[in-house]
Amino acid sequence: MIVLVLNAGASTVKFQLIQTDQDRIARDADERLARGAVERIGTHALIRYERPDGRQLITSAPMRTHRAAIEHILTWLLDESGAALGSVARIDAVGHRVVHGGERFSRSVLIDPDVVKHIEEAIELAPLHNPHNLKGIEATRALLGADTPHAAVFDTAFHQTLEPHAYLYALPYSLYRRHRVRRYGFHGTSHRYVAYRYRKLTGVSREATRLVTLHLGNGCSACAIRGGASVDTSMGFTPLEGLVMGTRSGDIDPAILEYISAKEGLNLPELEVLLNKQSGLLGVSGLTDDMRDLLAEEAENADRRAGLAIDIFCYRVRRYIGGYLAALGGAEAIVFTGGIGQNAPTVRARILEGFEWFGLKLDPDANAAASGGAEARITHDDSRTQAWVIPTDEELLIARDTARLVLGLEPRY
Repeated sequence: MIVLVLNAGASTVKFQLIQTDQDRIARDADERLARGAVERIGTHALIRYERPDGRQLITSAPMRTHRAAIEHILTWLLDESGAALGSVARIDAVGHRVVHGGERFSRSVLIDPDVVKHIEEAIELAPLHNPHNLKGIEATRALLGADTPHAAVFDTAFHQTLEPHAYLYALPYSLYRRHRVRRYGFHGTSHRYVAYRYRKLTGVSREATRLVTLHLGNGCSACAIRGGASVDTSMGFTPLEGLVMGTRSGDIDPAILEYISAKEGLNLPELEVLLNKQSGLLGVSGLTDDMRDLLAEEAENADRRAGLAIDIFCYRVRRYIGGYLAALGGAEAIVFTGGIGQNAPTVRARILEGFEWFGLKLDPDANAAASGGAEARITHDDSRTQAWVIPTDEELLIARDTARLVLGLEPRY
């Protein structure tokens, strides 16, 4: 089955074309046929396509709407790349990344008018994401016709297994009853994928699995997983809560907002921009939100604030790990993923510093060697608690969920 995986954002459409089916899933033999992105939709768009042999085509064109971007992608996939894709130049189904499913969706689902209605109802919970996800759904359904099945794979679905004591805030309960104010969590597709890969790599059963997974990139989140299910996660009602991120503050005392408002004369929208766009690594360092640049500044120029931003970042992750170990009653492994988690050995080492009490013995050589897309254990053989680096692959999981749904099977969690 050839599945188009689509991720429609505010001004971007990213895609992958993946061949998958039950046999390929069982053998981890799924095949990527193409990938790419259209960026800066609404102006003169930048377009990048990558063919099966790794060759890239980079071009630009006026692109006013998401539909125009998706039409451009489909033309390239089904026409221009036909010689490269050969006999598989077709699309059997489309899997859509949808950020917010609210409380309605605890699993990936085939899209029908009722599903679209519920995604629309969740717009108030994710006003910056769901409207654009819907644009991608509407455009591909119109362009590919009614016979092509579509699936929605939700970032929030994996965390619907949280118990009330984990997802409720200590606010008046009426706010949850009336407005569904609660922890939803995000990055669920990533946490779910790396937990699955950990089980495949180690042979541990789903029921016996206890993990702390860390998705560390420009956006960051931690997740406590027991028996293959999420029992707690750091992002909350919005992706702002939890760990320090590239430009997001993570956890803060809410009273700070009133104080800053009075001192700086900022209104609520300006405070929201401050917390989401001007804080985190960027806000502390005053330099950049890119961990690679901060590590270089600290190492080469001994920049104090760059080092401070990294220290705060690592300390916050370490705190969450400790809390989730308590929530789980211990764990067999800590798993790193995301751009920073996969590619920054120095950051991993600083995060894991001091976990010897928990039987974790980091292997410095294995840690230093783990980067760029390799799956690797980074602790010694006799380490009672393991640490792993497992690159995430949300697009593959979306393609697999879509294929299973089309075949009438339940997505596997």
